[in-house]
Amino acid sequence: MTFNGTWKVDRNDNYDKFMEKMDINMVKRKLAEHDNLKVTFEQTGDKFHIKESSTFRTTDINFTLGVQFEYSLADGTEVSGSWEMEGDVLKGKFNRKDNGKVLTATRAVVGGELVQSYNYEGVDAKRIFKKQ
Repeated sequence: MTFNGTWKVDRNDNYDKFMEKMDINMVKRKLAEHDNLKVTFEQTGDKFHIKESSTFRTTDINFTLGVQFEYSLADGTEVSGSWEMEGDVLKGKFNRKDNGKVLTATRAVVGGELVQSYNYEGVDAKRIFKKQ
């Protein structure tokens, strides 16, 4: 499928401001800039297995499109939500467990790169990945 394979973070756009809006402290924000994140996607129909591997942690995520699940962000923030597929774009909507605020995310392959876009309280950010 479109996302299958391993992708390594190449660059960020407005990621520090996004993390600041998410109330992530400065030390964790600076560490996140150098996390060397790799994301491996395995899609079978509407089921996804994703392995996230960084300097700081490795975690496996399994989800089915349209089915709510819980997830801990790298900084420890707990969220609950689901992913939907619209064409070739994965769209996620998650609620923070600590304050109920909404975090949205999209994933799309654009020009051979995986672009992960985020929005939280009006602040947009992107992480762009190159296929390995």
